[in-house]
Amino acid sequence: MSENIQNSIQSKARQAKSAMRVLSRSSVDVRNNALLAMAESLLNAKDKIQAANRIDLGDGEKTGLAAPLMQRLLLDDKKIERMADNLRQVAALPDPIGAVISMGERPNGLKIGTVRVPIGVVGVVYESRPDVTVEVSALCIKSGNGVILRGGSEAIHSNATLARILSDTAAAAGIPDAIQFVDTTDRQAVRELIRLPEFIDLVIPRGSNEFVQYLMRESDVPVLGHADGICHIYVDEAADLRMATKLCMNAKVGYKVAVCNAVETLLVHEAVAERYLPTLCEQLRAADVEVRGCERTCQIYPAAKPATETDWRTEYLDYILSIRVVDSMDTAIDHIERYGSHHSDAIVTESYTAAERFLKEVDSAAVYVNASTVFTDGYEFGLGAEVGISTQKLHSRGPMGLEGLTTYKYIIYGNGQIRL
Repeated sequence: MSENIQNSIQSKARQAKSAMRVLSRSSVDVRNNALLAMAESLLNAKDKIQAANRIDLGDGEKTGLAAPLMQRLLLDDKKIERMADNLRQVAALPDPIGAVISMGERPNGLKIGTVRVPIGVVGVVYESRPDVTVEVSALCIKSGNGVILRGGSEAIHSNATLARILSDTAAAAGIPDAIQFVDTTDRQAVRELIRLPEFIDLVIPRGSNEFVQYLMRESDVPVLGHADGICHIYVDEAADLRMATKLCMNAKVGYKVAVCNAVETLLVHEAVAERYLPTLCEQLRAADVEVRGCERTCQIYPAAKPATETDWRTEYLDYILSIRVVDSMDTAIDHIERYGSHHSDAIVTESYTAAERFLKEVDSAAVYVNASTVFTDGYEFGLGAEVGISTQKLHSRGPMGLEGLTTYKYIIYGNGQIRL
């Protein structure tokens, strides 16, 4: 390992740890004012940000970066305005630090409670999306955590510019060094980052499932990971088929195809398949979506390609949708349990009984009734932003906002009690 990279990562980790101790004791007004100033700085530096982004986009074109990833990389006016709004929304949220979770009194008079405290220093490793730099920084500042950001090579110029603007603005507002950015794309930096449990308390990866699994295997620091975003929509026999079409199209192509909450597999009850699939598949074709279907789907829509076992397990992040006709909700739920990633799954139905059963039995971080899966997002959930979407069950699940970046400690009030 390069000694320079090792020293650089360790130095950044130390600075973040030291800054976190100051940040966690700061008033909520100091943190909120910093966030609001950061929002203004982004808007004022729009030209500089977009100039850096054009370099990344040009490099992406030269290296053949896939179109969906290029879409995620682009920082247009609308996206920069949304990033600024992320900062403002986080500033407007209640302060999580010191919030009392519980308080009770024991028979001996001891008052025992739990309060929220920052996790410490969070290392975030991510790809393709420079807006993550802003979302993560906002949440960490508000929740009192130091942060070390390591973005992917495809967005290095955009990320470096954003991180510099945010860090300089936070420092001017009285919060220096809390935002650290790793300005090398060398993979050795990640290997060093996950070897520093004395400075870093949590690693959050945002990337491919293979990358997440690698970090979970190799890291000496706890990793809050996620599986692939293999999301499903189940069209029940009692579905409003117009609604089902609208929701499926939105979840596949209405927002972005290269996002973890986009639908990848559609399950359709056999009672409505012949009425529903021809219309839907024609709309998918018009949107350049390739349909891969089970045998029954291919009979109903001959232009579909036969789906393989691999298709049911694949997060495409592309203009591809797998479709399976099922004979019951039992089969649909079994399919989701077998092939899904416990991320986001939806049912379209007018039956209250079917809806409640789906909500109860589908074991995913976000389960929907009559809504598109692409709402699984911290911004849309009212969290202001998100540091990632967890499909784990310990500590945090689903979009991770401020509470997901806190832990708790016990506080005990006594008046001289001793244990006999």
